[in-house]
Amino acid sequence: MAEAHQAVAFQFTLTPEGIDLQLSHEALRQIYLSGLRSWRKRLARVKNSVITGVYPASPSSWLFVVIAILASMYSRSDPSMGLIAKIQEHLPASSSLSFQSQTLVSALLFSTLLWLLLILLMRFVLKQLLSYHGWMFQQHARMSNATKIWVALVRLFSGRKPLLYSYQSCLPHLPVPSIQDTMKRYLESVRPLMDDSQFQRMTALSKDFERSLGPRLQWYLRLKALWAANYVSDWWEEYIYLRGRDPIMVNSNYYGMDFLYVTPTPIAAARAGNTIHAFLLYRRKLNREELKPSMVPGTIIPLCSAQWERMFNTCRIPGEETDSLQHFSDSKHVAVFHRGRFWRVWVYHGGRLLSPREIETQIQHVLDDDSDPQPGEEKLAALTAGERVPWAKARKRFFSSGRNRQSLDIIEKAAFFVSLDDGEQGMLGEDPGKSLDAYAKSLLHGNCDDRWFDKSFTFIVYSNGKIGLNAEHSWADAPIIAHLWEFVLATDSFQLGYSEEGHCKGALDPSILPPHRLSWDIPQECQDVISRSLSVARSLADDVDCHTFPFRDFGKGRIKQLRISPDAFIQIALQLAHYRDKGKFCLTYEASMTRLFREGRTETVRSCSNESCAFVRAMESRETEGAELLRLFRLAAERHQQLYRLAMTGSGIDRHLFCLYVVSKYLGVESPFLREVLSEPWRLSTSQTPVQQVELFDLVNHPDYISCGGGFGPVADDGYGVSYIIVGENLMNFHVSSKISSPETDSHRFGSHIRQSLLDLVSLFKLDGNSKKQL
Repeated sequence: MAEAHQAVAFQFTLTPEGIDLQLSHEALRQIYLSGLRSWRKRLARVKNSVITGVYPASPSSWLFVVIAILASMYSRSDPSMGLIAKIQEHLPASSSLSFQSQTLVSALLFSTLLWLLLILLMRFVLKQLLSYHGWMFQQHARMSNATKIWVALVRLFSGRKPLLYSYQSCLPHLPVPSIQDTMKRYLESVRPLMDDSQFQRMTALSKDFERSLGPRLQWYLRLKALWAANYVSDWWEEYIYLRGRDPIMVNSNYYGMDFLYVTPTPIAAARAGNTIHAFLLYRRKLNREELKPSMVPGTIIPLCSAQWERMFNTCRIPGEETDSLQHFSDSKHVAVFHRGRFWRVWVYHGGRLLSPREIETQIQHVLDDDSDPQPGEEKLAALTAGERVPWAKARKRFFSSGRNRQSLDIIEKAAFFVSLDDGEQGMLGEDPGKSLDAYAKSLLHGNCDDRWFDKSFTFIVYSNGKIGLNAEHSWADAPIIAHLWEFVLATDSFQLGYSEEGHCKGALDPSILPPHRLSWDIPQECQDVISRSLSVARSLADDVDCHTFPFRDFGKGRIKQLRISPDAFIQIALQLAHYRDKGKFCLTYEASMTRLFREGRTETVRSCSNESCAFVRAMESRETEGAELLRLFRLAAERHQQLYRLAMTGSGIDRHLFCLYVVSKYLGVESPFLREVLSEPWRLSTSQTPVQQVELFDLVNHPDYISCGGGFGPVADDGYGVSYIIVGENLMNFHVSSKISSPETDSHRFGSHIRQSLLDLVSLFKLDGNSKKQL
């Protein structure tokens, strides 16, 4: 094969005269350029480590301190108060250094120590400033003078031009709430869900826990909080995600959709070329830490960026008892799947990133190939969709050596996984709503054998140019992958663009190696395991009912005119919709973030509150007057905002209880209270996907270039999963999921209730034609 010869740097032949050595100068050049790229990455990492290590100061500030110390010494003053002389006394004797040189060396050492001390002091002050969260509980227009001074101090100590990870060492640790506060908030959260006898029983259990076992578990938890960067995150990752033995497809993984109304090109290979290139541009920015640190929207308050570290070159590895996450420092290829065949596609050549046109050519090569899958290859990816234990045993037995090990390494070490799907998706045909539901199901689970669900994310390209992704959940939460997805969509359409024929732009280098087909040797016994995994996965996938719909009647703009938080508005609408759907309230999960703290991930907002239930009952009674309904609605919205703020600032309920439960298991003690609390099902699980990079999209001139957001599978067998995204001022997109096998749920029915509840809530407010006057 020609490509195999090009990949060899030298060849030799044994002759009677000796060894005839034949060097390939082009291959050696590629090796040199590849090594040069690696060294540049290493130097960039060292540089970024230095800049991040001295933050909030800068490396150049060392020179300023040195000059200041030397200038003061020149003016015959001693800012060190004798320390420079003490350092000089302890310097090793050297005949080559004069007295003046020894003084200079001592001054440099003192200046460096002073500089490091100042860095530690600035970092400590900034950390203390960021530990204050009172600003979150104040109205923006009524900020107190103390908070204004606090904002000024944060600006002063935050330094200039921070890198992605600059704030990490300055973020405070997640505090451990008191047992008393958590018990109180828990009982408040379950009161509307229990009758008097149930509530009295749960109150007795909580009081007994608070008096007896709770303080002992709390002591261990506080000890961990003193030692670890975050007392929740490592246990959350291990016990909630990695130790789960059920399929991660549907149960854990989630999806993201393409633009709702626009497909930039109908050519699948071209769309793949641009978007793969955009993914890798983002990875380059990530490696160089050129991404701006995440901030609380509209503020200068930084959020933790630790979850970005494992975005690329990462794979979940199955284990019999627990899975693990394997992250590789670099990868120069992507793994591609098409029609049951696996390929390695190089995305670098000669130390440079391939252009979109070159990647398009590589993808087109895969699409044009008509070879058949090898025995067992076509359904191989179903192992990642089924239960974890059979996959772990099969991996250990059939993929630990030989060509199977080599091919599996190529997939697991790839930058990410690409699935080329021959189907067409999007808003299609005479029933765009139905096609949008099919699009959601395809992204969530596909055919169960055409996504590598263990990769950090699988990028999916359909034959009509539509795209999407499926993300593994353990390494990061949805806002992290959403940040990447926003960049990719915007870069694809507004920066890279396409030719008039719909192809990618850029020149072609004919010396680039074509894609390499992976080879497998899969015995019949392994094929049987694959078939069983596929059967389990398809039973799960066939039971999922997805409904995705855009809501255009009004959006964030109108809700803000009502002086209501958009998120609180939607959450109350979901409570009203659920009550209408099932005739009762349920334990409701809304995902909130704790990234104000180092290595923070999520916390639960228990959206079903006493206040929201009181409003829903009044709304459905048809007997309460409009003014009273508005009062109850505002109380419910304010309560929801309060709960959300408490969760964000480390005063949530569920992560604390979860960690107390983990400690009890380590100690081998049983708690009836914790066992019952952690077994309560979340029959309504909700999450908002925030738009984080509004500046990348021009919704005024390009209103159709809007993402539909993404969704996830139902958490409870008889419950709903609801994801929503607020786009611009006039659009909200909803993703509803449930199980077909449950007689209590119907995603389309619940979607209709959501739509009507939103309309009914806004009708409580009487507005004039400009929607400005409020009664």
